[in-house]
Amino acid sequence: MCLAAAFKEQIVNLYCGAICLYWDLVVGGRSSCSSGKGRSHQSPVKYGFSLVKGKANHPMEDYHVAKFVQIQGHELGLFAIYDGHLGDSVPAYLQKNLFANILKDEEFWTDPSRSISKAYERTDQAILSHSPDLGRGGSTAVTAILINGRKLWIANVGDSRAVLSRSGRAVQMSTDHEPNTERGSIENRGGFVSNMPGF
Repeated sequence: MCLAAAFKEQIVNLYCGAICLYWDLVVGGRSSCSSGKGRSHQSPVKYGFSLVKGKANHPMEDYHVAKFVQIQGHELGLFAIYDGHLGDSVPAYLQKNLFANILKDEEFWTDPSRSISKAYERTDQAILSHSPDLGRGGSTAVTAILINGRKLWIANVGDSRAVLSRSGRAVQMSTDHEPNTERGSIENRGGFVSNMPGF
């Protein structure tokens, strides 16, 4: 897994009307699901999310973050989907550490793009250094940070997607990174790509 290899940042100024962030990860069709919704306390922003376990005969491997928090007088919307592969230890690690690494970076308030990129890289390196404990699995990651209901920062690695709904119209906010089209880059960074039947 190389989180930093495919960082993408977009800034969106949100002006009027109700803006909704919808996260949707559907990887199959039965049992074990998690969904929810919420809203900002300071702006008209609403969010919703849905995770559905696939048909594979193993436990759910996906984790998410969806919440608004107050930090240093700012309201931050923190949203993420971590789609685990070959186990849930890496997405669980990301859920616990990726936003913490982003927000503790001293440049976050002056250069969010740089802080997010550095945090993805640091988190990736930490995962690689803990690989004996975390196993051979990996994860996709898509994160969004909404600052004061006005600036939205999106980053992603893999094929989990961020979609913004503006006036009822879906706006794709991230670009999928497919392992087969990026095989060379993944392997040059020490990773591997395997094709498993049924996925």
